[in-house]
Amino acid sequence: MARVAVVIPSWNGRDLLAGMLPTLGAQTYRDFRTLVVDNGSTDGTAAWLASQWPDVEVQALARNVGFAPAINHSVAAGEEDYVALLNNDMELDPGWLEALVHALDADPEAGAATPKQRSASDRERLDGAGDTIAWTGGVSRRGIGELDRGQYDRGGRVFSACAGAALYRRAALREVGPFDESFFAYLEDADWGFRAQLAGRPARYVPEALVYHLGGATSRRTPARERYLIARNHVAFVLKNFPAPWLVRFAPLIAAELARTLLVATRERQARAVLRGWRHAARRLPATLRERRRVQATRTVPLTALEVAVFGAPRRARDLLSVRPTRAGA
Repeated sequence: MARVAVVIPSWNGRDLLAGMLPTLGAQTYRDFRTLVVDNGSTDGTAAWLASQWPDVEVQALARNVGFAPAINHSVAAGEEDYVALLNNDMELDPGWLEALVHALDADPEAGAATPKQRSASDRERLDGAGDTIAWTGGVSRRGIGELDRGQYDRGGRVFSACAGAALYRRAALREVGPFDESFFAYLEDADWGFRAQLAGRPARYVPEALVYHLGGATSRRTPARERYLIARNHVAFVLKNFPAPWLVRFAPLIAAELARTLLVATRERQARAVLRGWRHAARRLPATLRERRRVQATRTVPLTALEVAVFGAPRRARDLLSVRPTRAGA
């Protein structure tokens, strides 16, 4: 039986953990340990966990180092076969972990497995069924906002796993490398998923694994910062991961995605956050291009096969030409 490390980054999320940890404790799959990475919280999370959940390991950081660095530090310290990443605002169906473990056991090539997510506030509505990407470079969760009528009840490979409630193969984490800490938060999971695709490590969607997501419980505290980070990270995400022929071929669509991002932010009076994100992305361009050279050198999948793996089976052009939003993190 595969051993699992469940890693939960948390920033001032004691109340959220109080709702989530009982659902983790009720999992049918029992061979796991739980680690909460307390990301510089000021709400007494570490002391509360020691008192109320003594079996949960706690790694208390002095400051909020970001989602990606917190994950990397905890992942590097373990030896389990699989690593589950959980946001603190998830409610887990009892069979969530068991279904994900069985999916990775059955698909040795897969680097990650991702569940069906529903909204915790509208439990019949989807919050995502694996990540998808457009030719524009925009990333979103499949089916987000749709009523769950069973349209995503067939499992299979998808572009990437949403790190809010995903299971990763430790061997793949070592092969692909850590989450990009320069992202701090947002799109770091899609970035890892793209690099995994380049290395021949696809993601698997597992509809039998079900979670309910509160959504934005942390990010809504700092909406301008969220917008800034997404705008900044999206530039690096595309430049690092798109093979050169794709950058040339999709350049007009990528530009359209950037224009859409600015237009939406302007309507919501957050254009300054987007422009600041792009300015910082420009300053980091030399480092991003150096990282691009390293990432592209790891590609083992032929370009034609990679296009199908990343964008899905060939579809009508208009389905992939449409500008789709770059999503926030889970």
